[in-house]
Amino acid sequence: MKITGGKNIAIKVPVSKYRETVDFYTRTLGLQASEIHTPDHPTVKKSTKVVFGDNTLWLDATEQVSRTEAWFELQTDNLAETEEHLQRANIAFEDDLEQIPAHMHWIKDPIGNVFILKESH
Repeated sequence: MKITGGKNIAIKVPVSKYRETVDFYTRTLGLQASEIHTPDHPTVKKSTKVVFGDNTLWLDATEQVSRTEAWFELQTDNLAETEEHLQRANIAFEDDLEQIPAHMHWIKDPIGNVFILKESH
């Protein structure tokens, strides 16, 4: 089993700060971005995909947060083994945070940072 950092970083932004935040990354910093339509997403009202070096930064407008939160991606080469490993380490799956496919999990580190865990292909 091997766990690595993924290329996706999601920043959950309060709806009231979304446009200002997108403008900072695109107009102020000059980063390439495209708005992604999310009509069926249960919590994300709008999303902007930003090219952030080798990573993708997702700016997600949501009413679920009152302050900005950064969410990260972890990839594993064996999801079943990683699930067992995390359970032995007393890491709880937080899959009620946001709707995701059944073959993925949300977890948190000890200080509350959120990670999506998925199998790499």
